[in-house]
Amino acid sequence: MKYLDEYRDPKIARALVERIKSTAKRTWTIMELCGGQTHSIMKFGLDAALEGVVDLVHGPGCPVCVTPAPAIDRAIAIARAPGTIVCSFGDMLRVPGSSENLFNARADGGDVRVVYSPLDAVETARKSPNREVVFFAVGFETTAPAAAAAIIEADRLALDNFSLIVSHVRVPPAIEAILDAPGNRVQAFLAAGHVCTVTGEGEYQPIVAQRHIPIVITGFEPVDLLEGIARCVDQLEKRESRLENQYARSVRPKGNPAALAAIDLVFETVDYDWRGIGLIPRSGMRIRPAFRRFDALDRFPTTSAECSTESSSPCRSGEVLSGRIKPHECEAFGLTCTPDHPLGAPMVSGEGACAAHYRYRRVNNKGSLLCSTK
Repeated sequence: MKYLDEYRDPKIARALVERIKSTAKRTWTIMELCGGQTHSIMKFGLDAALEGVVDLVHGPGCPVCVTPAPAIDRAIAIARAPGTIVCSFGDMLRVPGSSENLFNARADGGDVRVVYSPLDAVETARKSPNREVVFFAVGFETTAPAAAAAIIEADRLALDNFSLIVSHVRVPPAIEAILDAPGNRVQAFLAAGHVCTVTGEGEYQPIVAQRHIPIVITGFEPVDLLEGIARCVDQLEKRESRLENQYARSVRPKGNPAALAAIDLVFETVDYDWRGIGLIPRSGMRIRPAFRRFDALDRFPTTSAECSTESSSPCRSGEVLSGRIKPHECEAFGLTCTPDHPLGAPMVSGEGACAAHYRYRRVNNKGSLLCSTK
């Protein structure tokens, strides 16, 4: 199959592993920024193949995982209000807010629906004129254009019963926050190809130039990732820092101009509080004043008691999301925290690092990694 089989070719993968091992004169720490990359790394055993040569650490690349508890609390409160419908992507329903999740609200009689596109929520609002329909908009720059398109379409249809809880976040400010964090040990980044398909390369160039750190945009298959790692190691060994685009089959330097125009028309950049990480300047999006009537923050004002600013989870998900620890280093991992009974968002989401480790690895009580039989 074009663009699949060749990027899973074992011979190519083994050659890249050998190239990395022969190039590296020391162990380098590289962070992948996307949960999809994390799952591929774990699924295909790339971390094990490079053990002792490259330490792959996981970044905050799961938008569901970094959605703050107050946003989830707000969605729950709206779902419990009379005459409302809350639409969401499926993986958000199990993510805990301060004390419960959207599944709890649905079990208590709230109308919470899983949709596959923000435009599905617009259609729900069109067909339900007597009810308030709220879409829970979560994601990086990848999904923001679809949310913007939903607002543009709702404006065209003159809908007065549609709004969004916006929890879209931006990747470049998160990179800056990771580099500025005390004890940071990341020496290079693998940037997410699907994000850069939208944004292009522009916002990453200043980070490379000012921070002198390699960033390589990659895809999500084993060969993509290994080639990206090889390029990072090549730069690190030569003490160079460049932005490279391994995923050139999808990513163009200027990204997707139409998608960027839609984001710029509808959203403005704001400071945003990332779950487990904290406030990151200019890392979030909010609906611009011209479209503010579609903002659920204004349409459904809530009290501080209804939307706590703290997460009740006792797990160490914040340290996982910022790359300070691996999931198996959390004492709760695989014991009191499992996909069936998650304590934190990274164990819930299909892109979460904890879920990836649980699915493809196990740890015993002594903490040593055991390969999964699956």
